[in-house]
Amino acid sequence: MKNSILLILAIPLAFGSCQQPKAEHISYIASKEFKKSNLPFSEMVIVGNLMYLSGQIGSSPKNPMVLVDGGMKNEARQALENIKTLLENNGSSMENVVKCTVMLADINEWSDFNAEYIKYFPENKPARSAFATNGLALNARVEIECIAVLK
Repeated sequence: MKNSILLILAIPLAFGSCQQPKAEHISYIASKEFKKSNLPFSEMVIVGNLMYLSGQIGSSPKNPMVLVDGGMKNEARQALENIKTLLENNGSSMENVVKCTVMLADINEWSDFNAEYIKYFPENKPARSAFATNGLALNARVEIECIAVLK
């Protein structure tokens, strides 16, 4: 009898623990300047405390459809500045970047890219993947996408 009562009391507990976890809130982020470009993606998506940044190229902050002049080093610097600004404007910083994926138009510019990259990550270096590709947006030399944690 005791076992039957315990079983009856345990059933609601068992089914209650099988509920689906609540979905995290998702925020789609796009600055005013970015929205003007009418691109088919967000600059960043925040899920819980993770920030997923779309690939950033060395485009002007005032006009995302125009690259800065000067080749790889200037484009890399501007792409990293764009990442830094996006993070800082949304509650994080470069110190909270945990993963970067780097796409290079020419793998021979690897060292020029790294010369700029290490300035932005002097201490805690994020995990990173990199590869050469062709056909980056606006004929960019580099594109960088990152994942960061909210502060």
